[in-house]
Amino acid sequence: MTGAGDSRRPRAAAGAASRTSLQVDVAAQGTRVALARDAVADLARRVLRAEGVRAAEVSITFVDAQEMARLNWRHLKHRGPTDVITFALAPVPGAPVTGDVYICPAVAREHAVAHGVGVREETARLVVHAMLHVLGHEHPEDASRTRSPMWLAQERYVRRFHTGAGARE
Repeated sequence: MTGAGDSRRPRAAAGAASRTSLQVDVAAQGTRVALARDAVADLARRVLRAEGVRAAEVSITFVDAQEMARLNWRHLKHRGPTDVITFALAPVPGAPVTGDVYICPAVAREHAVAHGVGVREETARLVVHAMLHVLGHEHPEDASRTRSPMWLAQERYVRRFHTGAGARE
């Protein structure tokens, strides 16, 4: 899920990013995350760098299923929790990339089981997915999504950058 390009819920302050280059803040609200916060921030920065971003301010917040369902309904009018919601400010030439990301570890766990991958890998995939949405990449919402340029880039980045480092049991 994404609200990419949606400026209804921006938290990040664009001015701060120009001073700090690639600033990624990670928080967990009442939920356990499969990757350490510094590993999440590092992964996000690696994707941003690989995409040619020089200045960004991004927040990544891990929330429980109840909070994700609330966010999903409030901003996208979809019922129930989803894996990831991204809010990106519309790009302004010369300004830092700015976005807020919400990830639900409970849904990540469900997807990991359904796809036969580890929870750490699926969490990394959602971080990569969100960073691509922050940058304005989109994918179809049907079965062709896994063949889209965005999805293929996502999988390349997961293979390239996710090593399992920073994993939590």
